[in-house]
Amino acid sequence: MAVVDVNGVELQSGDNIVVIKDLKLKGSKNSVKQGTKAKIRLTKNENEVECKLDKLGTVVLKTEFIRKA
Repeated sequence: MAVVDVNGVELQSGDNIVVIKDLKLKGSKNSVKQGTKAKIRLTKNENEVECKLDKLGTVVLKTEFIRKA
């Protein structure tokens, strides 16, 4: 199972990523802004990664909205 970002670059746990689009979070008023940087952890689903953001806590993002930093 290979997890890839929007550009097709393979991702590993611990990689730094950048969000490429403003994203609204379900069930919250908050959003993740374009350009936000974070470290990722891989999940069982190859289309999703988990990351910890400073003010928002742990968030699951789809790989189509991130690129490797």
